[in-house]
Order: sequence, then structure tokens, then C-alpha cells
Amino acid sequence: MQQSTIASNHEPDSFGTLLKQWRNQRGFSQLDLAITSQVSQRHISFLESGRAKPSREMVLQLANVLEIPLRQQNLMLTAAGFAPIHTEADLSAPEISSVRKALDFMLRQQEPYPAVVIDRYWNLLLTNEAATRLLTAFIDPDKLQTCFYQDRKINLMRLMFHPQGLRPFVVNWEDLAGHLLQRVHREAIKGESEQPDILLNELMSYPDVSEIWHTSNRVAQNALLLTVHLKRNDLELQFFSTIITLGTPYDITLQELRIECLFPADEVTENNWKQN
Repeated sequence: MQQSTIASNHEPDSFGTLLKQWRNQRGFSQLDLAITSQVSQRHISFLESGRAKPSREMVLQLANVLEIPLRQQNLMLTAAGFAPIHTEADLSAPEISSVRKALDFMLRQQEPYPAVVIDRYWNLLLTNEAATRLLTAFIDPDKLQTCFYQDRKINLMRLMFHPQGLRPFVVNWEDLAGHLLQRVHREAIKGESEQPDILLNELMSYPDVSEIWHTSNRVAQNALLLTVHLKRNDLELQFFSTIITLGTPYDITLQELRIECLFPADEVTENNWKQN
């Protein structure tokens, strides 16, 4: 009976396994985690080996020290035998109407420049009018509907890498693609979910992308920011972006939201965008 219990504690989704994975991911030794969380190193060792079972408070205490995302905290609670505590609301839910109003306000304030709200999988959730205008300036609206809408959402990474998406219009596509691949890869290796890894594999399946993955970034050494440089016929634009997240969220959806705002990188873009 004891051997059966020990074996179950070493299943991939056991609490001890998850704790060790996150401790290693954050670069903590068992001693580091013990000191920071004010828990004995012996107890940390016992938790990871399955010789000790954590309380709910202990799960949350360690998760807080390791800065584990709310979604993964729920998984750790479940693995430890407790019910999840963090909610995952829809953006249209009445209880987060104040947040939705704030998001809408930020999108409006960004006009006349593009702004979008995306989730952790790079799915487009909200846009302002300028962002819609930017997309349709390079991709026919019918093509957006037929080729890129999946589950009523557009995935911005797929839109960027797909040969029928923005890729043919991005002048510095190789540099930008290398940067974006690194971002998706970093999210995948965090172990937060399987979907970033699935997305990365999809992107790598597109023509010439795997070659870019193995080459060094060639951004000019004197560049202050990596911009997205778009060109179609006489329309030429260069934007840089800022990314905003919500402070101290207690809901999974809200923690995973990102607001990305684009700004002209030069006067030519500012003038071209006003005329477009």
C-alpha cells in the first residue's frame, strides 16, 4: 500500500512535481524557497517528494513566493486535493463590467492609432477602429473572415506568420518573426499551458520559419526599438508597440489580458496614417 501511495505522488500532475517544476523555473533552490517562504527546507523536500501533504494555505503561500499565475495555482490546488479558488470570467460578464469600461476607454483614447486587447494565446478580443482599419488596409475583410476567424477570434500570431496574412507586407519580417518566435517560445517553456507550445509548433510549420528560428537576430545595433514595418503599394507604415497589463488581478481572465498599443515610429508613418 505504501509503495502505491509513493508511486502516485510521482505522477506528472502531482503537487510535488508541480512545485519542483515551478521552483526550478523560477531559479530557486530548495533552500532559497525555504528562506523566502519561511518554511523549513526539510518540509519543502518532503512536499516535493510526496512524503508530506500541503495545506491549502501552504499551497497558496508557496505559489505567491514563486509568482505562479492564477490558472496554475488552481491546478496546484487541485493536485493537492483542494478545490480551485480563482475564477475565470468572460469579458461580457456583469461582475467585470467596470474593467470592460476601462478597456473600452483605453481603446478609444488610443485613437487615431491602433490598439488591441489579446488573451494569453494571442487571440484578438477587442480592437479600436484604428486597429480594424490597419488590418483591413493590408488584408481583405472577406479573407480575414474566411481564413483567420477560428472560434470567433483572430489569432494575431497566425495572422502575422501565415503566407496569406500580414507576412507578405512586413518589410522586416525575418527580424520581427525571430522576435515573436522567442516570445511564444518563452511562454511555452514557462509550462503555464500546452497551448503556447501548440501555437509555436503551428508557426514553425509555415514556410521558412524554422530557418529563422535557427538564425541570429539581425536588428541594427543602433536601433532603439524593433518596429513592425508594413508596406503595400504606396502605403508604408512603421509602428512600435507598448504592452499594458492589469494590476493585481484576482481573476484568471483579467490576469491574462494584454493591451497592445501601436504608435508611429517616424514622421512618415504619422503623415501616411493620417492620410489613409
